[in-house]
Amino acid sequence: MFTGIDEVDWASMEHAYGPADDVPGLLYGLASADPAERESALDGMYGAVHHQGDVYACTLACIPFLFELAVDPGIRDRGGIVELLTSIGGIDLDEDDESELDEDEIEGVANYAMAAAAVSAGSSVFFELVADEDPGVRLAAPLALATLHGRPGRVLELLRERLPAEADDEVRLALVEAAGRIALRHRPLAGQAADWLSRLAAEAYPPGLRLAALAQLARCAPDALPGDVVRVVSGLLRELRSRPCRPEPSAAQAQGGDDTAADRAASPTLVGQLRELSAEDSAGRSTPWAADLLRTLHVGLDDRVEDRTALLTDQLCSPDPWQRLDAVRMSGGLIRAWRGSYEGLVRLVGAQLTDPEPRLAEAASHVLEELFGLAAPAADALAARVASDPGAWVREWASGPPGLGSAVKALARLGDARVLPALEQALERPEVPHDVGFAIRCLGDAAAPLAGTLRRRLGEVGLDESAYDRASPLLAGLTALRAGEAAPEVLRVLRGAPEYRGEWLRTAAMRALGSFGPAARCAVPELRGLMLRPGAATEAAQALWEVTGDAEAVLPVLAEGLRAEQVHDCRAAASALGGLGRRAEAVAPRLRALLAHEELWLRVDAAIALWEVSGRTGESVPVLLAAWEKNRHVRVRVAECLARMGPAGAGSDAAQVLRAELLSVRRHNAMDGGYGSHDTHEDEKLLALCRRALPGDTGKGTSS
Repeated sequence: MFTGIDEVDWASMEHAYGPADDVPGLLYGLASADPAERESALDGMYGAVHHQGDVYACTLACIPFLFELAVDPGIRDRGGIVELLTSIGGIDLDEDDESELDEDEIEGVANYAMAAAAVSAGSSVFFELVADEDPGVRLAAPLALATLHGRPGRVLELLRERLPAEADDEVRLALVEAAGRIALRHRPLAGQAADWLSRLAAEAYPPGLRLAALAQLARCAPDALPGDVVRVVSGLLRELRSRPCRPEPSAAQAQGGDDTAADRAASPTLVGQLRELSAEDSAGRSTPWAADLLRTLHVGLDDRVEDRTALLTDQLCSPDPWQRLDAVRMSGGLIRAWRGSYEGLVRLVGAQLTDPEPRLAEAASHVLEELFGLAAPAADALAARVASDPGAWVREWASGPPGLGSAVKALARLGDARVLPALEQALERPEVPHDVGFAIRCLGDAAAPLAGTLRRRLGEVGLDESAYDRASPLLAGLTALRAGEAAPEVLRVLRGAPEYRGEWLRTAAMRALGSFGPAARCAVPELRGLMLRPGAATEAAQALWEVTGDAEAVLPVLAEGLRAEQVHDCRAAASALGGLGRRAEAVAPRLRALLAHEELWLRVDAAIALWEVSGRTGESVPVLLAAWEKNRHVRVRVAECLARMGPAGAGSDAAQVLRAELLSVRRHNAMDGGYGSHDTHEDEKLLALCRRALPGDTGKGTSS
């Protein structure tokens, strides 16, 4: 085995973590009889030799040896090796990618191209592997062929021929998925693939296979889906949940043959952790693969929000807790990406909070936590959940400060006063949860009873190196409540801020004092002094203005802030000047000069401030609308300004942009492959601002 491996100059090559002289050991590890060693070697291949999809010279040198392993029936876990080869050779670079490369990236692109060529050249072996005795190999081979082989028509024919002979459920699903991949990668074959998939979806095949065919049709030929796809899929799910739970491992789990968990436990690897998480999530399920099929179907259905909502509604009414768990998770994904009417769906998600299966109840509370105001139909269910489980009010973590439980955060984000007992208890803990201040801000005036506790706890904070971590959530809460009676306690923190994170702590304290307004007059001398301190001048000036209303005292400092080298400092100064309104009209020329700055966010802040200090929209609105089109993440800030300007100030161009936003079904900040916990809230805020800026008939609405 591995003829010629010693002739390769591995030491002259590098991988993600340095010299590649350890690669032969990884290759021999893949051939080991010890399952833990095999797993560790595969982990090393992904972690170093093929790190995050990269292809190095040593990755290319491994390809012939990986093929040698893949076809050797005496090697265990060959399915993982086939998947590794598919990943190494399956990276596509289109012309747009290549045109944007710089010189440093050219070598990497050449490696990708050589890897694709080398793996494709050997991909004919996968034709034999689709009938291998190892089900794990048979599971990986179809997708390898669909991704790598240069004759996709022949591959599609093989998939059709192989399906009747294949006995393993999951391998049959992989054959269907491979057909969908061919249709997506080779559009001339999409019609043939869609015809086959349509027959599989319509004829008397098992429900799992029919569901897989529908999922792939949604990906590659959505127009070929049946008109009553929701009814069909709901019926298939009913059939699937009538199947008994299978005690034996699936094909994916069987890639290690007869190896037990204990055999692998000696080698804690990322690959092993992923396998264990998958096994844990699949435990107790009769069809653990159904969730992936449904996710694929939802991705294919795309903007058919009503169909997707109806399908999830049916799943959430299922007697099978696992189907409901999948539906809860997918409901979160749907609502994050698409605007729609979700009251009924949210109410059903809330109903899962009382389920005895802890994973289901926890998933429901996490989804509701991210919905903010859209979680209102589940408010009573959230309140009941919070009241019934005080032990979940605060979550402790192995590292980092404690945080509020998801149900508590969800209820607070609704502004529901029924969360107050949980927040009161959280404030009495030795270490206050880091996010309690944000929860109080969401509650608004309903959190006023907490002001006294916040003030007392802030007075107890020691002004040592941990001061910022302990004081910042309390300061955030007092800022949200504008609790001016706490000015002495905040002033103590401002005066005694330690060197470690002292600038952050002073900033938080000054923001609190500014929110107190005239009630914080006791801090005026300190604020005047801090206006002379580099790094604190802008925050101090803004706080002094909010406390005293003395524009003459702060205007020179804020005007000077517009000349700061750091963009962040310039933005802070522009925003503060805007708060002065017409009193700061003298700085209009400086703000006007910033409208052409290379930093988009600074241009936006300057445009807003220019309107605020001058009262004229003519120069500001074009800058704001240009930024709107260039960066979707700036839209909330722009819409806030346009809403304050009103229809007359915004003008017809702005009205057209705002109406177009309201007509869009996709959320403005929806991302493929990632999301932020506040994305839905930000998008709903954007919609509300657009409506406010356009009073009267704004056309079709898209959100609840």
